[in-house]
Amino acid sequence: MSVESMPDVLSGDATSPVHHDSRLDSRLDSTALLSIRDLTAQFTPGDEILSSVSLDVLPGQRMALVGESGSGKTITALSVLRLLDNLQYTSGSITFDGQNVLTMPQHALRRIRGREISMIFQEPMTAFNPLKTIGEQIAEVTIAHEGLTRAEAQRRAIEWLERVRLPDPEQRARVFPHQLSGGQRQRAMIAMALVCRPKLLIADEPTTALDVTLQSQMMDLLTELQQEMGMALLLITHDLNLVRRYADAVAVMKQGRIVERGEVGEIFLSPWHPYTQQLLAATPQPEPLPVISMNAPEVLGANDLNVEFKQPRQFAPGERRYWWLSSSVPFQALSHIDISVSAGETLGVIGESGSGKSTLALALLRLIHSRGNILLEGRAVEHLSESEFRPLRRHIQIVFQDPFGSLSPRMTIGELVGEGLRVHEPRLAKNEYAARVQEAMASVGLGGVSLHRYPHEFSGGQRQRIAIARALILRPRILILDEPTSALDATVQKQILALLRTLQEELGLTYVFITHDLRVVRAMAHRVMVLYRGAVVETGATATVFESPSHAYTRQLIASVIDQ
Repeated sequence: MSVESMPDVLSGDATSPVHHDSRLDSRLDSTALLSIRDLTAQFTPGDEILSSVSLDVLPGQRMALVGESGSGKTITALSVLRLLDNLQYTSGSITFDGQNVLTMPQHALRRIRGREISMIFQEPMTAFNPLKTIGEQIAEVTIAHEGLTRAEAQRRAIEWLERVRLPDPEQRARVFPHQLSGGQRQRAMIAMALVCRPKLLIADEPTTALDVTLQSQMMDLLTELQQEMGMALLLITHDLNLVRRYADAVAVMKQGRIVERGEVGEIFLSPWHPYTQQLLAATPQPEPLPVISMNAPEVLGANDLNVEFKQPRQFAPGERRYWWLSSSVPFQALSHIDISVSAGETLGVIGESGSGKSTLALALLRLIHSRGNILLEGRAVEHLSESEFRPLRRHIQIVFQDPFGSLSPRMTIGELVGEGLRVHEPRLAKNEYAARVQEAMASVGLGGVSLHRYPHEFSGGQRQRIAIARALILRPRILILDEPTSALDATVQKQILALLRTLQEELGLTYVFITHDLRVVRAMAHRVMVLYRGAVVETGATATVFESPSHAYTRQLIASVIDQ
């Protein structure tokens, strides 16, 4: 299958009809805690982002909102708290606990935000303040809304970090957001959202960066707290397994409209809308992978790779922080890693949040300091200077876990995608440069998108696709993919995986595929490497590891998928 022949599920053809069923209106409830009625909104006149959206969340209910990237799920959620100043509401209403949110003055909104309605944002790295510690940011919520003293607020912050299963919560409370892994930041964001026990929690992809065991633990925790506090939950997710297992009701969104809603069992057993049927059929399935030649050369390898970080010293409560006591302590992030990837092969790297997966990617790219040998196409590169290594970077590219954090907010999408060409092919003609950028965007299903827009103007899933286009434009031989489908809905995920397969067959690409989604690993990887606390505990052919895992941790990971 060629890239050109793929169905265009990604682009979201705005001209395709969206059917309306009268049953949608009959399923609204006047006793709802949150009631959205006929909400229509636009950023620019004539370009509707939301169109007649109606949705209810009842007290104590777990309502899931699903749909493809760019369908309007997050904009609907942000509208509940009026967090988008430039969004114009042309009709409709949002009522929370009997109050009209759209006409509420700012001082009343501030009392509700974080206390009555709280939100887990999709990208915690951009939601946290980089200049304050995790503990300080959680504490300031209770200081503002409950009037706690700083010491009381700090104790409450540590308590909630412990409740969301963040290891060593007292130490983690003292670190900054960039010092945590993606999954650890996600758990800290959940702690900050729940610390004031809100009536309504809006969870926008709350388990995106978590491995399968932690997904189950976190959703079990959210369900337990939701039942304990009588809290309502609006869950925005692309993971239909989580919806099936944890939600009471589900609403399906497409192109800014609710196209179907109902009880979870009813929707999953007998969906009537074609788009819902498409979503439910989009689970990644194992398919024959490109055959790897027995004589394929090693293109990426490492021997005895070690990474050590310095962490700030822990202070006891009340201890004075004199500068001579502020020495850092070492933390072994990766320990004695051996890795070998052959040309045209896909190596899947799995493990829980904080196990060292992203650290391994950064070490292989020489973006962080490491000890050991790194081989790129048989050449030792660990001792090369940056100027010597820079020409080789075009051959090994990465798609980062957090696309918003890796895309400069001051550059347009066209500039970002084409940046590598300006560095590595500066003599490229202007028309050829533009053609290459358009080709890269089209390859990830964004061919019709204006290249003059900025990253913040796209949804999380669209930013993920832009990051993939940015990595592909240099036509690298090796692509390191750090959670490349974590922010994508089921249909887009299926198409991106099909795209990656096609590119691998046509271009002979080699992938290091880092993910917590074991279904994706099983569908994409020739071999699997399991990381646990910075060490490799198991490696082997994908089928062998999944059918007869030898390590207890691997068995636990696989069992979590089966339970879902």
